[in-house]
Amino acid sequence: MDNEKRVEPDYIEELVALIRSGGAESEIVQQLTNYHDNDIATALDELNQEERRRLYHSLGVERVSEIFAYLDDPGKYIEELELERAADIIENMDADDAVDILEEMDEEIRNQLIELINEDSKEDINLIRSYDEDEIGSAMTTNFIEISRRLTIKQAMRALIAQAEDNDNITTLFVKDDDGTFYGALDLKDLIIARTYMDLETLIIRSFPYVRAKERINECIDRIRDYEEDYIPVLDDCDKLLGVITAQDIVEVVDDELGDDYAKLAGMTEEAELEETLGESIKKRLPWLIVLLGLSMCVSTVTSLFEGVIAQLAIIVSFQSVILGMSGNVGTQSLAVTIRLLMDENLETRQKLGMIFKEMRIGFSNGLILGMMSFAIIGGYLCFLKDKSPQYAFAISGCAGIALLMAMTISSLVGTIVPIFFNKIHVDPAVASGPLITTVNDLVGVVTYYGVAWILLIQVLQLGY
Repeated sequence: MDNEKRVEPDYIEELVALIRSGGAESEIVQQLTNYHDNDIATALDELNQEERRRLYHSLGVERVSEIFAYLDDPGKYIEELELERAADIIENMDADDAVDILEEMDEEIRNQLIELINEDSKEDINLIRSYDEDEIGSAMTTNFIEISRRLTIKQAMRALIAQAEDNDNITTLFVKDDDGTFYGALDLKDLIIARTYMDLETLIIRSFPYVRAKERINECIDRIRDYEEDYIPVLDDCDKLLGVITAQDIVEVVDDELGDDYAKLAGMTEEAELEETLGESIKKRLPWLIVLLGLSMCVSTVTSLFEGVIAQLAIIVSFQSVILGMSGNVGTQSLAVTIRLLMDENLETRQKLGMIFKEMRIGFSNGLILGMMSFAIIGGYLCFLKDKSPQYAFAISGCAGIALLMAMTISSLVGTIVPIFFNKIHVDPAVASGPLITTVNDLVGVVTYYGVAWILLIQVLQLGY
């Protein structure tokens, strides 16, 4: 028995069964206290709208607001509620979580909800919304404890208890000076074990790290991460404490920053989403691909200077780097998108299949555009700069254009399927996919290019004879 594999409980299945059990409401609510808010949030997707509404009513506004903070797409659940009920839930959330929800709402509904929220919550929400998304102030929360440096130990404890009802981030207390500016921080444990005759000043850490609200996330994230504190205070330009960055916030901004860096490495300026339209995806990626196409053309032009050494159709070697380079680029983009989306462990098979077909369509569309550009540019180059006949020049460029279209389409497929396969067999796709995709895409480019050249130029047009 000791060697048998332990069966882990399926909390989501248990929760759905409990909610659908038809038991007394009070009994169900009592049993739900044994489950984490994140598990209940995950279980919401398994329930129908009527079951969710009954659950919201049973749990009450405060518990529902805690559950909604864990939702990946809270907007669609908020829309199931009446505006007044939704406003009550949002104003009970931390301001940063409330902002995340409101940003997903339709502008008209968002404005209506903000009007229904109480003034204190509205002020906190508007404060966070006032910062750009790349400023650290946009990631802070106003859920923190702040006390005066002039308090005694007993007074500090009373202040803590009074504020703890509305602010549950209490492991670190922040201290303000007489003029309201940030003075330092105080560890809760030190306050609890302190003797009443001690001076509060002796417990305050004056050199506690902080960031400015308008600092760029990419400029201060390394500093925040290095301190390894549960909370980092966020100050305005006048040294007033506005909010704090929690450990959870730090994880999220680091994840977002790494994702942005990875996306930029793939030649993308923004992170792609499942619901993104084909046109938006093409518009987002095409500019960088055009730049890379130009660079590849430059490499091919240098190579073509040596065509006199190569007999007959060896001139097509000059444009090999275009095919290999662009197929590699589009494969890397598909890889970046797929790895980002695979971070969502709840991604369904249907969504994965949709992602594969979407990436193929994007690769085909971009390949068609760039293939036509290659056809015109290479054909014109051979015609006007190399004095080749139009038939010969555009036969060569047609071969390159067709090969580019095929290679980019196949590379998009490879760049999507390979990380999904590695994820399926529990191998890190970010680590394992890169080298394999580079090799496979090189192979795809070579086979496609020379295969098309053999069939079109030699077998059909007989240019090699």
